[in-house]
Amino acid sequence: MATADLREELTCPICLSIYTDPVNLSCGHNFCLGCIESVLGTQEGSGVYTCPQCRKGFSNRPELQRNIALCNVVMHLQITQPEQKDIGVFCTYCVHSPVPATKSCLLCEASLCDTHLRVHSKSEEHVLTEPTTSWGNRKCSKHKKLLEYYCTEDAACICVSCNLAGEHRGHQVELLNEASEKKKKKLRNVLQKLTTKREKTEKRVQSLQEHRRGVQEKAAGVTERLTALIMDIRKQLEDLEKRVLSDITRQQEQVLLTISDLIQQLEKEKDELTRKMCHIEELYNMTDPLTVLQEQESHRGDFCGAEKGDNEVTQRGDKQVPAGGDLNEGLISVTLYRGLADIVTDVKREIYMQVTSDILLDINTAHNNVIVSGELKTVCWSYINQQRPVTSERFTDYSQVLSTRSFSSGRHYWEVQISKSGRWCVGVCYTSMGRGGDQSVIGNNNKSWGLWGYYKDLYMRHNNRNTLLHPPLSCDTVGILLDYEAGRLTFYELCDPIRHLHTVTVTFTEPLHAALCVGCDTCVRILC
Repeated sequence: MATADLREELTCPICLSIYTDPVNLSCGHNFCLGCIESVLGTQEGSGVYTCPQCRKGFSNRPELQRNIALCNVVMHLQITQPEQKDIGVFCTYCVHSPVPATKSCLLCEASLCDTHLRVHSKSEEHVLTEPTTSWGNRKCSKHKKLLEYYCTEDAACICVSCNLAGEHRGHQVELLNEASEKKKKKLRNVLQKLTTKREKTEKRVQSLQEHRRGVQEKAAGVTERLTALIMDIRKQLEDLEKRVLSDITRQQEQVLLTISDLIQQLEKEKDELTRKMCHIEELYNMTDPLTVLQEQESHRGDFCGAEKGDNEVTQRGDKQVPAGGDLNEGLISVTLYRGLADIVTDVKREIYMQVTSDILLDINTAHNNVIVSGELKTVCWSYINQQRPVTSERFTDYSQVLSTRSFSSGRHYWEVQISKSGRWCVGVCYTSMGRGGDQSVIGNNNKSWGLWGYYKDLYMRHNNRNTLLHPPLSCDTVGILLDYEAGRLTFYELCDPIRHLHTVTVTFTEPLHAALCVGCDTCVRILC
């Protein structure tokens, strides 16, 4: 027997490939075990099982007998004649030599070359498609008729009998081509949204990468400036140099780690979007409407995910950089100042801030239940009314006091020492802030910003709103750094190491005063 004829005899009538683990039915026809199991599975609900080749019926699911002899022949053929690479679908009627098929007829379950296609029936029931060998999924498993319609209510492809007399009777149906075009239209919209989302993601990744480079350059610049400054100082400042550079490196690592993690997340999201787009593009480019429609349920998550992803992008907004994603130069400045204070006074003017050592308390603003020290640096609560004269600047309802000088430009830094118990507040306010009533309390209006402490509670207050800070203070000294032009007001806990507490970012519109508030048995002292 010729090799081609032998291969034909050993070809499964379902998958049209050489048998894999061949079995036979009681009618004598052979199939691959996996192929026949799949066919019988589709007939499970109909109550009748039929042979795919001779259509013999079985009341119960037929038993499958392994064909040992056929297994041996297949094995021998695979050893002596390795299976040729599949080069396509061949014409069913060209039996003497394989000829590539041009079309397949779903009614005849046959593939045709150009010659046989010219003489093939042109009637409507003979539906022609691209060459295929998969006939089972193109016919109704119950009525054995071609699938011609799409039931929109059940999202299923059905035959004419299903539509007229079957379980889909009375349902809204569409022709397969019409339903396929509608689905492709939806796929186009989903693809467009995914494309837009990927472009936004790529822009965010690019922005983060640029910010990462900026942080690296900024860190290098800060390091260079600090190294040049410290090299001009005596040998005993080497320990301070190492400490400051270590702080810069620590901040840089923290910032870059946060940015790198976000970039990694966005890269994963971009890869997932690309995967979804590739699948949708592949599905969109399919010419077979049945295949397009039958893919709906298994990949519904991709389509829903695109809609959900849009909402997520909208919710995230335009924020490109995670909170705290920059070097804290203020903290570096405070660290330097604390280290240099006992060595050289004039070095303070060479670093990043102007140390404001002439902050004095204005007794004309002090409430009558507070005592202001003679050097005008300390304010304490008093149960005794001080009987000071009434002025338009004086606080009348709350134990507060302002500084004599104001700040309308530049960078300024001062430190305060607070009581470890009781209620207190340190901050800044405009000169125009009220002096009486609840609106005169620091942080109860839009003209003041105050860091409040009450035993273990610590919070930032502005415009009558609190921002709770964790953990509470572990020491009694707080540093305040004001950058007027940049619109930043920053608070630090001056423990070891120095801890950043909170930064306010706002456009200042009036001159600012240092502002203090004390509760019962509480004192606050301006250290410098």
